[in-house]
Amino acid sequence: MNFMKRLFDFYLDASIHVALAVVSLVKATTFFFNVELDGHLMYFVFFGTIVNYNFIKYGVEAEKYLLVGNRYHKNIQFFSFICFVLTCYHGWFLSMDTWLILSILAVLTGFYALPVLPRARNLRSLGGLKILVVALVWSGITVVLPMVGTQKVLVWDVWVEVVQRILLVLVLLIPFEIRDLAYDEPGLKTIPQRVGVMRTKVFGALLVLLFFILTYFKDVISESELIAKGVLFLVLGGLMFVTKRNQSKYFSSFWVESIPLLWCGLIWVLVYLF
Repeated sequence: MNFMKRLFDFYLDASIHVALAVVSLVKATTFFFNVELDGHLMYFVFFGTIVNYNFIKYGVEAEKYLLVGNRYHKNIQFFSFICFVLTCYHGWFLSMDTWLILSILAVLTGFYALPVLPRARNLRSLGGLKILVVALVWSGITVVLPMVGTQKVLVWDVWVEVVQRILLVLVLLIPFEIRDLAYDEPGLKTIPQRVGVMRTKVFGALLVLLFFILTYFKDVISESELIAKGVLFLVLGGLMFVTKRNQSKYFSSFWVESIPLLWCGLIWVLVYLF
């Protein structure tokens, strides 16, 4: 049991779970727009997400990443290096258009992790702006990147999906923002710090409603997409209701981040049925 718990904690701490969540949202895009994604791009997104998230969590300060003192973080460091090599391998096969989008997203990620403002260490230290940058990067990776990778035109429906994906990620980040109230410095000015937990949850519920309404702004809506987003609307609404300040250890890091995986599975079943 101890071995399984250590393995599960490594699965979470090494960002494997969040990488699967990102890949699941990429697959959701391919289902909605009926496109076939190149395998190299899918693997690039998976391994690249692990590398980027581990760098943000452990590597912003070199002494915490390059000069690792304990065995556990050394294992994460070695695992991240293997993922970096695999990211480079699969990145070799990507198109120039894909790399252009990746360059823009890399700049946003750099702003998030590295010092860019004179009075802030990085955008990560600006609570309100932090989650918006994360949502923009996730929407770019999970919507724009697969569409560009399949040489599809970024039509109106794609941009509607981009906005919906931004809203989805913002909602998924709210439980993390509420959880981190106990650890965040007051100067971060995160949304829960500014308006309180209850108003933050109401704000999240409004985002959930807007997310679903935007589905009807698309020119083409399949029955499977409408059902999938309707179910997600109910799940996210329930998430805002059950999210608390005092959370269990795995509530946000596992269960909340599992929502994209479960949603992708639901979409796959609906596409098969319809």
